[in-house]
Amino acid sequence: MRKRILFLEDEPVIQEVLAEYMKMQDYEVFLVSDGEKAIEALEKSVFDMAVLDIMVPKISGLEVLSFIRKRFPDMAVIMLTALGDEQTQVQAFNEYADDYVVKPVSPIILLKRMETIFRRVRPLETVQKGLWIDREGYQAYFNGTALELTLSEFLLLETLYEEPRRVFTREQLILRIFNEDYIGNDRIIDAHVKNLRKKLPGNFIKTVIGVGYQFRQEG
Repeated sequence: MRKRILFLEDEPVIQEVLAEYMKMQDYEVFLVSDGEKAIEALEKSVFDMAVLDIMVPKISGLEVLSFIRKRFPDMAVIMLTALGDEQTQVQAFNEYADDYVVKPVSPIILLKRMETIFRRVRPLETVQKGLWIDREGYQAYFNGTALELTLSEFLLLETLYEEPRRVFTREQLILRIFNEDYIGNDRIIDAHVKNLRKKLPGNFIKTVIGVGYQFRQEG
């Protein structure tokens, strides 16, 4: 499976060049240009590594690093920044950054550092904490253990998981799961939610009375 990289960088030229080199090494790269978007991406998706610039708009890369360590302590993180002072480097390593790279940097050297970290850490799927979704494999995991879900249950969970701030109506969930092929009562969603709740190791699905369902981030 291709490794997924969250790349936080607000300088377009650096973003474009380094992302292109990562893709050439068959990494799947998700680009964001400010810290808020980085955290939103982390809340919605699973990444094997984050490469973070520090001086970015809205929320700094160091704050994103702190968020990662609280929520995903085993995720690999490289700080990529023009700040080469000792104080900033110490702060990053105190938050358990795996590496600290000062710009400008050769794309080849950055890729080699990424490879080194991936050789050193265990595969993320064996250590990822909490609930996460493998879209390509149609599989949900909790603390690295696969959950035994039907396809409909997986698609329902995936839909809620990917947009945790959104409340979905039953009709919207039917369209996500069955497209337009389903003919029948929309209460089929209630049955799937009931079965899914029995299989999940926490209360991850919130009922919004009069509307539908929403993903609960803290199960």
